[in-house]
Amino acid sequence: MKFVQMIEFETDRMDDMRALVAQQDQQATGREGGPTHRLVLQDRGNPRRFFVLMEFASPEDARRNSEAPQTTGMAEQLAALCTSGPSFTDCDVREMTELK
Repeated sequence: MKFVQMIEFETDRMDDMRALVAQQDQQATGREGGPTHRLVLQDRGNPRRFFVLMEFASPEDARRNSEAPQTTGMAEQLAALCTSGPSFTDCDVREMTELK
């Protein structure tokens, strides 16, 4: 069963966060069990507020990814750039429909 972790946070330093994530993406190329998709959303009513949806093939893959030292290190660096949060919500994907 697919698994999605939703991360909510506020920041004034999204460009710095993107640079850290891009660096991590390069280092993680070819690593098994990592996220399969990432969706970044910005709140139109509060442009400092973001939501990131990270999709994994399974809850086990998400757990292994969360426990990886490189993920822990990056999460700490990203949290330092937040003005609020991050907060995490773990979700099982029950249904996904491609509409177009």
